[in-house]
Amino acid sequence: MQNWFTCKVKYQKEDENGRVKNVTETYLADALSFTEAEAKIYEEIGQRVMGEFQVTSIAKSKIVDVFEYPGGDVFYQAKISYMVGDADSGKEKKVTNLMIVHADDIKMAWERIHESLNNMLVTFVVPEIKESPVLEVFHHVKSDEERIPDHLTPVAELETEEDEQDI
Repeated sequence: MQNWFTCKVKYQKEDENGRVKNVTETYLADALSFTEAEAKIYEEIGQRVMGEFQVTSIAKSKIVDVFEYPGGDVFYQAKISYMVGDADSGKEKKVTNLMIVHADDIKMAWERIHESLNNMLVTFVVPEIKESPVLEVFHHVKSDEERIPDHLTPVAELETEEDEQDI
């Protein structure tokens, strides 16, 4: 399960007229903890921003899923609602989730949300879509211990090669 953290970063940025002004930008990080989210933001933003910057806040996000598409300019936040049956009481319960999607406009965001959720077994509605302040999403990367070094071959690939040789 992904844990999304909303991270705000403050730094000085030069505008189109050459004036330097303070800006605060919002990013979304998939991390296991607040500490990992902060480390990820410092690593990623440190590569993009010249000069000093400060992580001003990190908060656990209510976003449950992110749908990234090529060519989208903006992230849109969509509220998704659907009904599920409560196994204990037998009553239906309304569930509302927040998701963000990369799109050029609200119409495209609506279409992409429906495309991304078309395999849901329950009927859902999208009561709200609005522009999100999130500029970029940073995904969780496995630690170096979990990565397979370039000079090694995964066991699954070796088994496939052996199976082909037996034929």
